[in-house]
Amino acid sequence: MAKPIMAKATAVWLVDNTTISFKQIADFVGMHELEVQGIADGDVAAGVKGFDPIANNQLTQNEIDEAEKNPLHKLSLKFNAAAVGEEKRRGPRYTPLSKRQDRPAAIYWLVKFHPELTDGQISKLVGTTKPTIQSIRERTHWNISNIQPVDPVALGLTKQSELDAAVQKAAAKKAADGAVMSDDERRKLVSTEQSLGMEAEPKIPTAIEGLETFSLSMDVDDDEDDDTSTLVDAESLFNLPKGGGDDEDEQP
Repeated sequence: MAKPIMAKATAVWLVDNTTISFKQIADFVGMHELEVQGIADGDVAAGVKGFDPIANNQLTQNEIDEAEKNPLHKLSLKFNAAAVGEEKRRGPRYTPLSKRQDRPAAIYWLVKFHPELTDGQISKLVGTTKPTIQSIRERTHWNISNIQPVDPVALGLTKQSELDAAVQKAAAKKAADGAVMSDDERRKLVSTEQSLGMEAEPKIPTAIEGLETFSLSMDVDDDEDDDTSTLVDAESLFNLPKGGGDDEDEQP
């Protein structure tokens, strides 16, 4: 459902000039009902001047009258014939100035952990250019020695759902091309929801790898049979000299 322009200012005007319920206003402008109530209490949008949706061709008076009579009526944006066929211009994602310095780290993370993503997909995820992505792939970026890979979701440059969608699209394309994927590549192509739903596989600690068949237990029957053969006396154990027991200190 399309939303009005200047949503908060429109909500201020509707609160001040109509008796429409907070829920109806919230649904119309795309805000939370408690936020609209905060506008009415003066806690939210203080100092914001109301924006008349009737004068600005977004609502009709009949629509407002109908909403005031029926609390269940949902306000609908006035049809604007001039806006038919208008679509949002598609282009690179806008990145705030405060986060643009984090883009190389995000690109490095995507290149390292999701090499199946194309330059176009990475460009849409973090809002960068293909030459920048290529320079990081080839490690020719001017600051490559100081760039550390950081998850773009953690940096706030993209959403986890968008990243998962791009990874799944790359997985489908790779499967359609018939490319053989390694186990590591398959794990990388699994979405977050799927990976969280998987059971953890038992892993052998690194310290005891290669000792899977080693056992400290011994057969009891074998121990009993070998008891006589393994008995040793003190002389054989300590290799004591045999012969007379005379000490050197004794006088003849």
